Amino acid sequence: MHVKVGMLIRRPPEDVFEAFADPAITTRFWFTKSSGRLEPGATVRWEWEMYGATADVAVEEFEKPRLIRFDWGAQVQFTFTPHELGTYVEVTESGFDPDVERVAASTGGFTLALAAAKALLEHDVVLRVVRDRFPEGIER
Repeated sequence: MHVKVGMLIRRPPEDVFEAFADPAITTRFWFTKSSGRLEPGATVRWEWEMYGATADVAVEEFEKPRLIRFDWGAQVQFTFTPHELGTYVEVTESGFDPDVERVAASTGGFTLALAAAKALLEHDVVLRVVRDRFPEGIER
């Protein structure tokens, strides 16, 4: 079982790739803190401080500006495909036990992250869709 989502971001592949590799950019749209930059062989810790959540991310493949693949308890691959209008980003997560809740959470989470990246890279707008997905005081 796997999750696959994708979105066109109207920026060159180098810019879109860098947005996911550089935590100074990624923290503006996805996680809130990182112990370092994604690069070949790196292991970093990502934090979503608003949720008290962390993920240890071990980079397994890094081909600028085409591919980032990492393990965070499952395999995640970001593919950056040049398109006449910009870059098509596809995220695939695999290697986890089939579970409807996990599939739904990953599909929704990656979709929100891609939409927020699109807003930032195309319009310099910081959408807080990941941060505001589960606001404090609202039952889930």
